[in-house]
Amino acid sequence: MRVAMFHWGFPPIIGGVETHLTMLCPELVGRGHEVSLLTGSVDGGREDDCYHGVKIKRTPLMSLNWLYKRGFESLEDKVEEIFSTFLDDSEADVVHAHNMNYFSELHAGMLKRLAKERDLPLILTAHNVWDDLLFLKLSRDTGWDHIIAVSNFIRKELVGIGIADEKVTVIHHGIDVAKYATGDMQYLERCPQLEGKRFILHPARIGIAKGCDVSVKALGLIKKRFPDLILVFTGSKNIIDWGMYQQKDIAYILHLIKVLDLEGSIIIDAFSRDEMAGLFQAAELCLYPSSFDEPFGLALLESMAAGKPIIVTDTGGMPEIIQDGREGFIVRRRDFEAMAEKAIMLLENRGLRECMGREARRTAEDKYTREIMTDKTLRVYEKVLASR
Repeated sequence: MRVAMFHWGFPPIIGGVETHLTMLCPELVGRGHEVSLLTGSVDGGREDDCYHGVKIKRTPLMSLNWLYKRGFESLEDKVEEIFSTFLDDSEADVVHAHNMNYFSELHAGMLKRLAKERDLPLILTAHNVWDDLLFLKLSRDTGWDHIIAVSNFIRKELVGIGIADEKVTVIHHGIDVAKYATGDMQYLERCPQLEGKRFILHPARIGIAKGCDVSVKALGLIKKRFPDLILVFTGSKNIIDWGMYQQKDIAYILHLIKVLDLEGSIIIDAFSRDEMAGLFQAAELCLYPSSFDEPFGLALLESMAAGKPIIVTDTGGMPEIIQDGREGFIVRRRDFEAMAEKAIMLLENRGLRECMGREARRTAEDKYTREIMTDKTLRVYEKVLASR
C-alpha cells in the first residue's frame, strides 16, 4: 500500500502529532508499505529527506509559523502545485491527513478537490478539537471518508458536531515502549546541576495550556517538604506556535518563578528524544497538569513506558489513559494544591512510586504500543478501500 501523509510539522519540530508520526510512519514502512509525508519547512532543513524509510517533503507552504505571519493570500496556485506534485510522486492509494481540519480552509479544500479528482480515499486523524467555526466547517464539510480520533474524548466531540458515528474510529496513540525502558544520562551534559539530585519532570511544551504555571505553584508547596527538589520543564523551542503565544507564556512563567523565589529549583530547556528517555528514567515522577481539554497527552505514555507514576488533570482524554490510584493520580484542573499533595505522597513513599510505576509500564505494554496502533490504522485503511 502507498500512503500519502499530510501534516504541518515533523521533527525537529516537537509535539504530540509529530511524535505520533515518528511512530506510525516507520512502522508502516517496516511492514512493507510505502509512506510519503508532506510537511512544513525547518530552518536549515532539506526540502527532500528520508526518515527510517519514510520519504519526507518539506515546504514553507505547510509551515504554520510561517503561514501565521505571512497569511494565506495569493497562495492557491502554489498550494495546488505542491499538493498535486506530491500526490502524483507518491502514487498514493490512501491520503491520510493529520489535523488538517483546522488552521487553513485553503489547504483542506485543495486536498479535498485533488483527492476527489484522483479518486483517492481521504482519511483524517483528529488529534485536537477547537470550538470555532473553522473547525466545525472543515471537520464536517471536507468530505473525509473516515476520521480517526486519538481518544474517546475527541470522538465524542466529533459526533457532537454531527459527524456520523460510523465514520469515526478511536485509535489511541502508541509508542516504542522499549525505548523508554532504559535511558542513559546524556542530559547531564546539558544540565550538570541535576547530578545526584532528585527531580520531577513536566514533559510538555512550555505554555499555560499545558499547566506549566500549575506545576510551578505546586513546586512552591512541595519544596516546603523537599527543599532540594528540582522541577524540569522540556519543550522550550522547536514547536508549532500558531498565534505566537509561547514567548508570552514563557515570560509569565519566568516571572512567576521569580516571584515565588524558585529560580534555583527549576530548569527550562529543550531536550532530544534520547535525552528525554534518560530524563524519564531518572525522574522521581512526572506532572502533566493541562489546563485545556488535552486530547490525549502522548507524554503520558512515555512516562508510563519508563515506569514512572504521573499526576494529570481531569481534562480531555487523559482520564482514559490514567486510572486514578493505579498508574498515577488524577486531580482537578488547575488544582496545584492537590497536585502538590499527591506529589509529596509519592516522593515520601518509594514503594508506592515503584508499584504505580510497574502498573504504568504494564499498561503501556498491554495497550499503547506502536504495533497495536499500526494494526488498527491498517484496518481503517483496508475498510475504507474495501468500501470503495
